[in-house]
Amino acid sequence: MREDVQQLFDLTGQVALVTGSSSGLGQAAAMALAGAGAAVVVHGRDEARARAVADDIVQRGGEARGVVADIADPASVRRLIDETIEAFGRLDIVVANAGVAGGPPYRTEEGRLANVTDEEWHRTIATNLDGTFFTLREATRVLERGGRIIVTSSTAGLRSDPMVGYGYIATKAAQVNIVRQLALELAPRGIRVNALAPGPIKETRIGGGGELTPEFEQVWVDTIPLGRMGVPSEFGGPVLFLASNASSFVTGVTLPVDGGALDLSHAVY
Repeated sequence: MREDVQQLFDLTGQVALVTGSSSGLGQAAAMALAGAGAAVVVHGRDEARARAVADDIVQRGGEARGVVADIADPASVRRLIDETIEAFGRLDIVVANAGVAGGPPYRTEEGRLANVTDEEWHRTIATNLDGTFFTLREATRVLERGGRIIVTSSTAGLRSDPMVGYGYIATKAAQVNIVRQLALELAPRGIRVNALAPGPIKETRIGGGGELTPEFEQVWVDTIPLGRMGVPSEFGGPVLFLASNASSFVTGVTLPVDGGALDLSHAVY
């Protein structure tokens, strides 16, 4: 019986690409997929960081390669997909995880809609939305039948969130609907498309990688029924679930990874 359950999560012989995996949630996703047997392409903007994560996977007995690409540039994304195929011969799993914070929240003066700059808005759109679109467009051309796509959205894409900026909330909501639409398109090819919606998770670099003050962390904790923020390693399990046969009848959904935060009102802010 135990072997049957383990087989559900076995990714031996499969190839995964995880964008934005040189740190944070993406790194946790890459490590989880590699731990289940997949060969993983680790992507990042920083070559040293991407290679360090890939080297860590190799040292643990897995297969990995670190690749640098500009996710907001369609030609660069195309090269990223091509390099994946050249390195491992196929592509089975894509985790479209790369993203940026998207500016300060409206609770700050500079984050109010009237003060959001064109540059900040377009930077967020370019990475979070255009980057996701380019990644999925190129991946669908080469994904093996029965492949899996996982998009990292956010709980901010499922409701209003005064803790994040306008660009972030807009792009994360858009990702959710792209997942729904693409799931319908790719279902005849047996390709499943889902999203994960992480809530407050610390130790990521999306907000610049700085340490949270105890006071600011408590603001987040007060919104989470489990009474604490998450950590990146707790993202790896949900990624593995959606990437494996354990979720073979799941497509077009967005799964929150938020400690129950969506069940609470923002009135506590």
